[in-house]
Amino acid sequence: MAVLSSFDFWIPLLLVVIAGIAVAGCFKSRAMVLVLLVVVGFTDGVFVNGLKHWVGRPRPNQVEPVRVVDLKKMKPRFLAILQPPVVRISQPERGAILTGRSFPSGHTADNFAAAAVLTLFYRRRGWIYFLVATAVGYSRIYTGSHWPSDVLASAFLGTGLGVLGVATAEGIWRRWGGSLAPGLYRRHPSLLENCVAEERGL
Repeated sequence: MAVLSSFDFWIPLLLVVIAGIAVAGCFKSRAMVLVLLVVVGFTDGVFVNGLKHWVGRPRPNQVEPVRVVDLKKMKPRFLAILQPPVVRISQPERGAILTGRSFPSGHTADNFAAAAVLTLFYRRRGWIYFLVATAVGYSRIYTGSHWPSDVLASAFLGTGLGVLGVATAEGIWRRWGGSLAPGLYRRHPSLLENCVAEERGL
């Protein structure tokens, strides 16, 4: 659960995957990565961050004695999987006026937005990432970082933002792709079309 909750842990793998798609991918896969980065960047950096400051909901470990689970602090972060997780019981300060960043859950919203993007691009295979997103959402509850209602609402918000992001990107490409990149647009009038054999040199 601590591994699923740690974005830092997954950064090396994500960078390798993105680099691999950028080098060896076709138009559709590269378009998917670009849309995914923009959607997740907006979801986390603008929507989630703004809503957290506006709502100011305290986290469970700020108001109740709950189990808190985290990876051991190490650099590089992925080496922490070789060590036992840090488990403690939170000790809230009684009587304190609290504000927090519990709602929405950025981890959950980001992953459900990614799942929506992957599903719209890759249909029958993309939806599998919803299972990963659900596991990440549960991990945020398990580690004492979020209330269940935070995670549930964030799942719907993230999914909606993912769908909206893909629809917006597709609309922009269909409207202005012919002007921005005529040759590319003639070969690929839609971001969601399947990779064609000529792109793979066949």
